[in-house]
Amino acid sequence: MSFRLRLLNFWFRRSIKPHLRRVATPEKARAEFEWIAPRLFWLPSGTCHLPRKLGNLDSHWFRRGAAADGKIVLYLHGGAYMAGSGRTHARLTAALAGQAGIEVCSPNYRLLQEAPFPAAFDDALHAWDALLAKGYAPSDIVLAGDSAGGGLAFALLADLLKDGQRPAGLVAFSPWTDLGLTGASLSANKSADTLLPVERVEEARDFYLDGADPRDPRASPLYASFPDCPPVLIHVGSTEILQDDSYRIEAHLRESGVDVTLRTFDQCPHVWHFFDAWLPEAREAIADAGQFIQASLVKASR
Repeated sequence: MSFRLRLLNFWFRRSIKPHLRRVATPEKARAEFEWIAPRLFWLPSGTCHLPRKLGNLDSHWFRRGAAADGKIVLYLHGGAYMAGSGRTHARLTAALAGQAGIEVCSPNYRLLQEAPFPAAFDDALHAWDALLAKGYAPSDIVLAGDSAGGGLAFALLADLLKDGQRPAGLVAFSPWTDLGLTGASLSANKSADTLLPVERVEEARDFYLDGADPRDPRASPLYASFPDCPPVLIHVGSTEILQDDSYRIEAHLRESGVDVTLRTFDQCPHVWHFFDAWLPEAREAIADAGQFIQASLVKASR
């Protein structure tokens, strides 16, 4: 563990985690993230950032350096379905675009303040259909996402495979895949997780589902089927309360014969990839994801 990671975990544990325990409403959480993200996570030099419409969704498109034409990463941001946007995740997605040598598109799907489940899933599917309408083939698209967006990417993947559409691959950072909240790490890592307060997870889940079945595969892809699934890469930190959401979906995919790679990063907090500007563990993770994206697109084109 790097010295900088020790500092990050200290800051999270002493400042950010207590604050997250106190955030009163989804609206407050959303406003705070939108304010702080551009100030904390600045765009890397050489980034081309273009706001565009993707179907009826606002979206953010990123290139950094040379980018392969006709290929795209569809990135679904995290934020517990109550916060986040393409703008809050601009640093992460721009860094990923640079490492992969691929353009990244990050749509603003509806959060629970606009509409509860399954609105986010419906918007993810709409974003996929809009990319196809622009001329991309399924094999030209890699799905990606973090936290809730990672779970959303898995849910989208399962639905597409059911209909015979096969993306080139999927990358998930600390994905939230079980809204049934049955993972043992929710209690086992309660104290070890330096960022997420476990007592707020059920509340966030209930806000989003609004009474829907938490085991609906569109909400919890842990309970979905993945026929003829493309390669999958999962990153998770060793102390996360959502660690089992990664471990169990990896096991589920492996039992189905999927080419799945799970990497556990020692002592890394939830979606540490945000901090690639100064955290070596984040740079390593983004580089690993970029290599996976490149390899998946090459394999899909054969």
